[in-house]
Amino acid sequence: MRGVRAIRMIRHGAPLVEEDIADPKPRAGEVLIEIRAAGICHSDAHYRRDPTRVSAPRILGHEIAGVIAGTQRRVAVDYLFDDGRMIGKEVDGGFAEKIVVPAANAIPIPDNISFEQAAIMMCSTATAYHALRLALLQPGESVGILGFGGLGISALLLARRLGAGAVHVFEEMPEKAELAKKLGATIGGEKLDVALDFIGDTNLVLEAIRNLAPRGRLVLVAINLRDIRFDAYADVLAKERHIIGCSDHTREELLELMEMDLDLSCAITRRVPRQAKAVNGVLDELERGTAHLRTVIVN
Repeated sequence: MRGVRAIRMIRHGAPLVEEDIADPKPRAGEVLIEIRAAGICHSDAHYRRDPTRVSAPRILGHEIAGVIAGTQRRVAVDYLFDDGRMIGKEVDGGFAEKIVVPAANAIPIPDNISFEQAAIMMCSTATAYHALRLALLQPGESVGILGFGGLGISALLLARRLGAGAVHVFEEMPEKAELAKKLGATIGGEKLDVALDFIGDTNLVLEAIRNLAPRGRLVLVAINLRDIRFDAYADVLAKERHIIGCSDHTREELLELMEMDLDLSCAITRRVPRQAKAVNGVLDELERGTAHLRTVIVN
């Protein structure tokens, strides 16, 4: 009798593989979740490739939603443990049939939110929301979004909800740029009050810094940005611009998102089965660049 089917990273730089793992058993204070949807994040592609980020073997995947086993309770999973460890990075994640997590990490899903949308809320939407909060976005301020993927579309929808003025998207892929325009964004722009970096392109980030209005704020989110050089006086000090780092989210923000009644259906542009070939194909595309926004693994 097999255990639980999972898609695991056995070694870095190699395709993920399908394996049977032991059926996870919850201990005191934990819950067993039967996974219904798991988002595939760009960071999963970074983790698969880069041995300095995640140890192997590991089950990736940190955008998770499902049902608490033996109940009808629909929940999404806060991927951050109290001790700072991250699901799908330091501990096994959601590219599997089941997962055990601390009960406190189970976030109730309202009836009007699908498993798929709840799953992507746990990372792409939550991170975008946290970035906008860190930026102290004020009603009427302009927002620049660098890179229009899963985080970018969430940021656009959230910026509108939070009362932003003009929203500018910086995206080279025509299909994504066209979708951003259909959602009311302008492609490119200057005099930004807030800029959010979701792509990690050094030249684009530098351009964004120089396009900030006086006292404008740049929030760095992309985990692949490693080195950038700018004129500290001319680019930052003289106009009192701010550069802010953004990492993850808070549990309170996840709860707030669940109450916002956001329609994230346009952010999910592909669904794939829980099969290694399909998941590896998505990760390969994310490495190369893809017109898709968020892809979700479904049963």
